Amino acid sequence: MSEPPNTETGATLTRSPGTKSGFVAIVGAPNVGKSTLLNRLVGSKVSIVSPKVQTTRSRVLGICIENQTQVIFIDTPGIFEPKRRLDRAMVAAAWGGAGDGDEVLLLVDSSRGIDKNTRNIIKRLKKSGQKIFLAINKVDLVKKPKLLELTAELNDSGVFSDIFMISAEKGDGVPDLMAFLCDRLPLGPWLFPEDQISDMPDRLTAAEITREKLYLQLHQELPYAAAVETEAWQEKDDGSVRIEQVIYVERSTQKAIVLGKRGNRIKALGQAAREELEDIFERRVHLFLFVKVRQKWGDDPERYRDLGLDFNA
Repeated sequence: MSEPPNTETGATLTRSPGTKSGFVAIVGAPNVGKSTLLNRLVGSKVSIVSPKVQTTRSRVLGICIENQTQVIFIDTPGIFEPKRRLDRAMVAAAWGGAGDGDEVLLLVDSSRGIDKNTRNIIKRLKKSGQKIFLAINKVDLVKKPKLLELTAELNDSGVFSDIFMISAEKGDGVPDLMAFLCDRLPLGPWLFPEDQISDMPDRLTAAEITREKLYLQLHQELPYAAAVETEAWQEKDDGSVRIEQVIYVERSTQKAIVLGKRGNRIKALGQAAREELEDIFERRVHLFLFVKVRQKWGDDPERYRDLGLDFNA
């Protein structure tokens, strides 16, 4: 890729004889740690993380600078066998992200091994003819003999040019991976301003943080079909910001779960989201949450546009 998708107009980009830049797509099955790795590489939270499968719904860029190299990581939704329209759109976005990368990094959860989804991903990557980099994650959770066996099996696929052992959660092996990726990228100007760490608009970042808290607090109780939308964003004279968000669920029973007894659940959810948003935006945040029932929101084209997904995928 030669041009960034959302560089701010008028921004000054670094161009000098020694600068390098490029896109690295991170792909893998659901819940293998892609977003955790992205946040670790960037050194800041740019993608939400939860135990919920398919937490990442659209492509997220994480931008970091290592010496003279600007690496733009593409965090993609987990790749699996889609059953619903939203599933198909997310998987299409994941493969689209892989196609946008100058380099592709496959992440595998060592504690899970080569499951059906990972096996299918490897088959498709093999058909592409590309040499892919492999990072085996969560190596701290697996005994060495099992890890060596898994590594040998993955290496025998013939898809991977280089293999790294990492723990995205703890950071083990991540600096070596980062150094390798920087070495691979071509000479060229930086594609984003030096202080930019993501291409995600603030309104969407705010919605994603609230969705993360929703999943963390209601992982077992709330079905996958929930969405958060930032409806209003008002800059205040004192430098603070007023944010109004709607949490969409599909049934009235789900609304009751989100609200909680006497509104206690949504109050706790709002407090957790507000505290993190204040850390991210480095200013006071006034957050107001509302819950609405929207049946089959997963079939609403407008929601797909908001997420940057293809409704017809």
